Amino acid sequence: MKMPQKSKSRLKKNNTWIIIPAYNESKNIKGVLLEVKKYCQNIVVIDDGSKDGTFEIANKEKVVALQHIVNMGKGAALKTGCDYAVNHGADILIAIDSDGQHDPAEIPHFLEALKDKDIVFGCRKLNQKMPLVFRYGNFFINKSTELLFGIKLHDTQSGYRAFTKEAYQKIRWKSSDYSVESEMIARVGRHRLRYAEIPIETIYADKYKGTTIIDGFKIVLNLILWRIGL
Repeated sequence: MKMPQKSKSRLKKNNTWIIIPAYNESKNIKGVLLEVKKYCQNIVVIDDGSKDGTFEIANKEKVVALQHIVNMGKGAALKTGCDYAVNHGADILIAIDSDGQHDPAEIPHFLEALKDKDIVFGCRKLNQKMPLVFRYGNFFINKSTELLFGIKLHDTQSGYRAFTKEAYQKIRWKSSDYSVESEMIARVGRHRLRYAEIPIETIYADKYKGTTIIDGFKIVLNLILWRIGL
């Protein structure tokens, strides 16, 4: 594995860092970064082997831009960004998707909720624009998570979440794919971390991206394996 390449962006002194994994998001990444900058200046974009210039666009926006030479998966990209932030003084990490689904205006709400918690999960509000694969698949994964780990969440698959540096050191995952969200939760249950869930607005594009039905079955299987300690 080749080490990520880094831009020469200047770091701002602040203990909150925004972590944004990205794959082929050249159409969205600039707009996302412009909005995130309104709330935080320490931003890490991890380009996960994109072929469309995502890295070059992010690199021009005066943020920390890291790059995987090949596509390694969301979980791997998110871990690369979190490791970098912690190694550069982060006390709080907030994960945001790069496709524009997450509203950066929610960042202050996450910070407020995190004051007496170890991790805060964003919960997408149910509406008719949500893909069926999310509405039904997520329900099944939610119930499996509650049964296996005693963690009751309404939206286990939302990628919008905030956690402390200390929490990250306990939940640091092995998953390289979309199982990352569920592995985080499994580790939260195992370490009995304090958690909260807050409602968030989510914008859905015409074409659904993210967890598929196959991913959903794989996630539930992984939950069972994590529960028995494999």
